[in-house]
Amino acid sequence: MLCCCITCQAFAKKASTEKWDISADKLVRYETPRRIIAEGNVILTKREKLPPQRSEAEIRAAAWSELLEEKLEEKAPAADDVDRSSTPQYQSTMTVQADWLAYDISEQTITVKGNVQITTLDDQLFAKEGTLNLVDETGSFSEATIIHKGNAFHLEGKIIEKTGLDTYRISKGWVITCKLDENEAPPWSFSSSETKIRQGGYAILKHAKFNIRNVPVFYTPYLLVPVKSERQTGFIVPEISSSHNSGFGFNLPFFLNISDSTDATFYPEYLQYRGFRPGLEFRYVASAINKGMLTANYLNDKLSDPSETDYFNDTGYTHDNSSRYWLRGKADHTIASWQSRLDVDIVSDQDYLTEFDSGITGFDKTQSRYVETFGRGFQNQSDTLRENTFKTLRSWEGMSLQMDLLAINEADTNAGNADTPLWKLPSIDFSGVVPINETIFSLDWDTNYVNYWREDGIGGHRIDLQPTVSAPIPLGPYLESRAEVGLRDTIYLVQPYGNAEWDKDDIQNRLFPEFEIEVATTLERDYFLNSESERTVSHQLRPYVIYGYLPEVGQSNLPQFDDIDFIDSKHLITYGMDNYLTTFTDNKGGYENENNYAELKVEQSFDLRSEASDQPFSELFTELKWWPLSGTALSYKTFYDVYDNEFTRHTFESQYNNSRGDYLTLDYSFNQDENIEQLNAYFLAHLVNGWSAGGSIEHSFSQDETVEAKGSLIYQTACWSIKFETRHTPDDTSYLVVFSLANIGSPLGINF
Repeated sequence: MLCCCITCQAFAKKASTEKWDISADKLVRYETPRRIIAEGNVILTKREKLPPQRSEAEIRAAAWSELLEEKLEEKAPAADDVDRSSTPQYQSTMTVQADWLAYDISEQTITVKGNVQITTLDDQLFAKEGTLNLVDETGSFSEATIIHKGNAFHLEGKIIEKTGLDTYRISKGWVITCKLDENEAPPWSFSSSETKIRQGGYAILKHAKFNIRNVPVFYTPYLLVPVKSERQTGFIVPEISSSHNSGFGFNLPFFLNISDSTDATFYPEYLQYRGFRPGLEFRYVASAINKGMLTANYLNDKLSDPSETDYFNDTGYTHDNSSRYWLRGKADHTIASWQSRLDVDIVSDQDYLTEFDSGITGFDKTQSRYVETFGRGFQNQSDTLRENTFKTLRSWEGMSLQMDLLAINEADTNAGNADTPLWKLPSIDFSGVVPINETIFSLDWDTNYVNYWREDGIGGHRIDLQPTVSAPIPLGPYLESRAEVGLRDTIYLVQPYGNAEWDKDDIQNRLFPEFEIEVATTLERDYFLNSESERTVSHQLRPYVIYGYLPEVGQSNLPQFDDIDFIDSKHLITYGMDNYLTTFTDNKGGYENENNYAELKVEQSFDLRSEASDQPFSELFTELKWWPLSGTALSYKTFYDVYDNEFTRHTFESQYNNSRGDYLTLDYSFNQDENIEQLNAYFLAHLVNGWSAGGSIEHSFSQDETVEAKGSLIYQTACWSIKFETRHTPDDTSYLVVFSLANIGSPLGINF
């Protein structure tokens, strides 16, 4: 056996093959067998040659060929076209570090010992020792750890076998899907006798145990765990609940990644006292403005049996159906300048949304997901007439055309109404404003056609035409003024449906003029807080007077579809004053920061009609908005009866939020006519060391009861979180526990 000492000096030396570079404190080459032994600070780097960069002319030619679906002809470069001065470019795709390394050149394998670290484009492997085939990148390592760069999932094992480019087999090891600090014990982990990491990011565990701080708390003979951050098929962390009415509940969602732009989530939920309540959510996204989501739940409710008298007596619910469901969905699409919106909301009974408003598929979480995705949610959960609409809109300069379809789902199964809800099949609105030649006049119009259909009751066709001519009135340089003169014509073709009867003429018409004039002025003054202050307060004061006239019109022969079908006469003077306080701060950058500070609006009307002569003054309306600090907003609205000297309605709203994510809202509303007096409060506070608390309360003073109260306690770290939630209503008390692991169940958090 011959050997040749490449170097005996104390400083590092290098050796290279076609694809590999080796550097170490000491290198020894053996010819029989052909090996290289490296000792001390060993670094083995794999180099891959990058393709040569194409010239701009070649890139343009390839782009045109692709556009025209032509095959680009390959030609050998001429001698003059070759840049002889260019050097090949390489990329390092794997780096092996160790205290000692033996490189078998013939077998293309290495044996490494001591502080082994192998870094690829996706993973880092740490081990005590091991072997690696450099051709297919397979090998075996003892006392090894793998950290994936994509989402930092963490693998450890007594023996880890690298079975492919990004596939592994682990003996007596564990898996955690988040990054750990050096020497940190895992807060949770999946351990198993054997683990296989397959390409695509799945860990298959045999005889798996779920551990908390290395203490096993759950066992299963087989477990599939997703270990990459991309959307992929797999189970989501389960949801556990407990309720007085529903009993113990368990939901194990399953996420199905259909394609890069389409997915579905299955919710196989079981409720102890009610039965199986499966759910499904389907989502797709074609672009940022073209997307859709559809969610459904179904329950054959055991508690809806008439014999369950305690359930109905305790809750006060009135539904009599055992087949209970909620189908909801939304879709947004823009095609050829037409913006379309689809909203679906179908529920089986009037109690469903109130009873099932917590959990992953409950009303609250569903509302949050849809608002986050589409910017709009659903009607209040207590509304029994659920609107299902399709709207499409196109706008031109100064004009718009909108078509709506409206179908009503009547959730109140015990309503017993003689007339069923009105559907719009369809409703078409055409409105706009255009100048009249080069004059100061402009033409405004609002045209509406509706076909009202219902299963039982009076329906029919209605055309509402409302053209208006408006113009400013030159009363002086300090006055703003305008006048509007309009004509409104409403035409009906009445049609009875079902058993309904109509005893008047089928064709009806209502025609009347209307007139309005407004005069206002704006006063403005700036206040400097002091001579050296960089902050300025601007006060705008706008008093105004509006006169409106609409004659009394006979409308007793008209069908009553909505508020357009009865319009009260008007002979009214409305006066008020708007106040705006705005702050400006000079940031010494050549521009100013503008912030709203406060608004105050006061308005009242005086009725000139003879029948209102005893009490011609309307209620005094006042609205105050105040933003005293950053993240703080206060609002107060009130209506004051000047004759009875009392407040008939007032609403107080307040909101606070900060950069940590804490928030608090407090709302109070009072309505004397509707016997409403209610207080609503919502809050979330981040405490210490990953703990946060949240809650809400809706209390009705008029009914002397708490309508709903919720509370939650959340603990969150980088690797996991747990949420304890409770909900209390006069009819039920429920508890919910949600345990989340890092990078597992993340599809629910994806934003389309």
